[in-house]
Amino acid sequence: MTVSTLTIDFDALIANWRALNAKSAASVETTAVIKADGYGLGSANVAKALCQAGVRRFFVAAAEEAVPIRDAICDGAEICVFSGHGAGDTDLIRDLDLIPMLNSTAQLDRHRSALPHRGYGVQLDSGMNRLGMEPAEWAEQRQRAECGDLRLVMSHLACADEPDHPMNAQQLACFKEMTAGVTVPRALSATGGILLGSDYHFDLVRPGIGLYGGFPFEEAQPVVTVSLPVIQVRDVATGESVGYGNNWIAKRPSRIATVAAGYADGLHRVIGNGLNGASLNVYADGVACPVVGRVSMDLITVDVTDLAAEPEAVEILNAQQTVDDLADIAGTIGYEILTSLGRRYGRHYIGG
Repeated sequence: MTVSTLTIDFDALIANWRALNAKSAASVETTAVIKADGYGLGSANVAKALCQAGVRRFFVAAAEEAVPIRDAICDGAEICVFSGHGAGDTDLIRDLDLIPMLNSTAQLDRHRSALPHRGYGVQLDSGMNRLGMEPAEWAEQRQRAECGDLRLVMSHLACADEPDHPMNAQQLACFKEMTAGVTVPRALSATGGILLGSDYHFDLVRPGIGLYGGFPFEEAQPVVTVSLPVIQVRDVATGESVGYGNNWIAKRPSRIATVAAGYADGLHRVIGNGLNGASLNVYADGVACPVVGRVSMDLITVDVTDLAAEPEAVEILNAQQTVDDLADIAGTIGYEILTSLGRRYGRHYIGG
């Protein structure tokens, strides 16, 4: 078998949701963000597992992301759309009973005109300058927005993964000022905001990356294991090179395994360069084996000289080398690693 396998542990996913849920008061609803196909893990399966664990409100980035989710979740569960009500979204919002988070006067106009009796939320810009109504626009539109079926008012923190960053307190104060007197639920925090403490929790929190085992939730259980099958093992003499560009030269007689995955599978080419002083390993029965040579489109080469036996497969993501470890090596963030995992993986779900 030459198909690499991505294993998703729903017991770990649910444990992470419960751990984040426990960090806020019982009166605070803990939802789940499952945008980008459930951070690359399969949104329908992720949503079903989380719904069975107690989640009753989900967030996606765009209306079309709700299509595989609607039939997978519990009756009565809500799906909110961060991008709001865009041109062409009306049919999906109506047919899938979505809650668009309206970001502008134009979106409010569109929704109230096209679906006048359907619920919606409003997203406010508390300083990130990305999505949402700015204070002056909200002040102008607030009364009108509150006269309809307003379900939720939210904003998003720009620097929540840096607890001491002054922007957190600045956005908190702005959000409080903008939402003073609002009678519907309010939401400000994703994973990082949850970890900032109760001042940031309001009525609803919406963890994303923390559910999937990523920073800044350092207590998270790893959710993803990636296993790569070994296609071939060869002897390489001292002085011989491996891979494109001859950038790895054997300093001893070596055994080199070629495994089935590469940058087309989301294992970025740059991880073979060992950024930030870190080296990339794969693991064979828990033993670290260094990746040597360049990461190519479909293949990675690994030094297995010190193993007692040739492995049939190796792991590049597991409890020993997490998505954030891989992200550090690549000079990126865990979000990008997870959402880049390609469609060639055979996906295997356990637990839940």
